[in-house]
Amino acid sequence: MAMANFLALFLLMELIAGGYRDGANGLSMNYYVFSCPFAEPIVRNTVASALQSDPTLAAGLVRMHFHDCWIQGCDGSVLLDSTKNNTAEKESAGNLSVRGFELIDDVKGQLENQCPGVVSCADIVAMAATEAVASSGGPVYDIPKGRKDGRRSKIEDTFSAPAPSFNASELVRAFGQRGFSARDMVALSGAHTLGVARCSSFKNRLGDPTMDSDFSKTLSKTCSGGDNAEQPFDMTRNNFDNLYFQALQRNSGLLFSDQTLYSDPRTKSIADGYAKNQATFFLDFQHAMVKMSLLDVKEGSKGEVRSDCRRIN
Repeated sequence: MAMANFLALFLLMELIAGGYRDGANGLSMNYYVFSCPFAEPIVRNTVASALQSDPTLAAGLVRMHFHDCWIQGCDGSVLLDSTKNNTAEKESAGNLSVRGFELIDDVKGQLENQCPGVVSCADIVAMAATEAVASSGGPVYDIPKGRKDGRRSKIEDTFSAPAPSFNASELVRAFGQRGFSARDMVALSGAHTLGVARCSSFKNRLGDPTMDSDFSKTLSKTCSGGDNAEQPFDMTRNNFDNLYFQALQRNSGLLFSDQTLYSDPRTKSIADGYAKNQATFFLDFQHAMVKMSLLDVKEGSKGEVRSDCRRIN
């Protein structure tokens, strides 16, 4: 009887710890439930507190997760600093909009005090992004944990990332090569509901005769401040909502890669649907973000748990 009770308890603990388990990569929704039970509350509370002080940080954290996962998989490579012999990913022009490195350092420091060598930097980035979305009014969702940190971060690896100049066909192809459908791609593009872009990313749109005339004047005025002048993607830069897609309907997409979603029949109907129904956008977005968080996950000897997110062990 004692053995039966022990086995029953063991199986229950395995079920609790397993939660969601992906056989291909061993990730689990409750990966840290025993090894570092305060991991998720620490991330959640630290991010929420930071966003209360600076709501604009949400956009940077979401972009950090996307830029991390797209290059070499979700392995925290975007956090690594350059060294004397290597220029890291974070130095690329495409990563200028990524913010929150100090916040990740803060979270990592707290977690190292609680449970040294347990929680990876890659998981911290992924969890911080989910909290940034939720704290900004977006969908509340969970992601599996258990990623390991990578040991490679090279600026040349970022050259394959989707560019602001991509048209819909190029976007569909680029995302398709990573396993995403056109619907996934449009939903993920909706993350542009948060934050701003610099004039250098959208000045090629100036003079576009198809653009809304008032919006065109706004962009021209913004760019009079130089390449680093910033323009929000939509009217609520700190709120996660569907106004980004409504802007596309008005021909007021900020980047060429934004407005192109409304000029291709494969993506236009999806964008229309999200503009009309925010709940549908939220549901598809969280599905696509969970999918993204599983890109090329490293496990075992292929990765490590850094003690300092800016440096390999």
